[in-house]
Amino acid sequence: MSKTILVTGGAASGKTRWAVSYLAACDYVLYLRTAEAVDKDTMGRIDYNNKHNFVEWDIKENVTDAPAEMITDHKFVILDNLAAYSSEVISRMCPDLSAIDDDMKKAIEKKIISDISDMYDRIMVIDGTMITITLETGFSVTPKDRDQAIFREILGGVNQRIANMSNEVYMSASGIQFKIK
Repeated sequence: MSKTILVTGGAASGKTRWAVSYLAACDYVLYLRTAEAVDKDTMGRIDYNNKHNFVEWDIKENVTDAPAEMITDHKFVILDNLAAYSSEVISRMCPDLSAIDDDMKKAIEKKIISDISDMYDRIMVIDGTMITITLETGFSVTPKDRDQAIFREILGGVNQRIANMSNEVYMSASGIQFKIK
């Protein structure tokens, strides 16, 4: 049976560590890292798990568009992270945030949600498991900086929709994950 999981939490709260550990013994995991390269700690953990469990992961870095197209015959997928992916989509669709309006915000949210929905659909077809990692926006005050406030609003809306679409949702805090759905 296929499974879609969202793990959310603050920065450096253990989200990626948990996701990598969750699929550590699975072979041919597709690890999609958005925007930046895989950090040294995570790469070391993946390499250790691959050697220890005799598995091999397919790692793609700088994923900035159409992530569903990268899922071919991979039964297990990690998207790390939805916040960076959302930032990339925002930059591409509205390079000048001073010109953003409600219709553009909705179009951006729709694009991001559509991209993740496409990934979830592919995972369902192959009866696989996908973990989406994101930053939690709900514990902070509204930033005074307008660009940061817009990003927070868009990511908050996206997170809510993806959480509703996911089979399971985990909250990560101080390296401990709590199942909330």
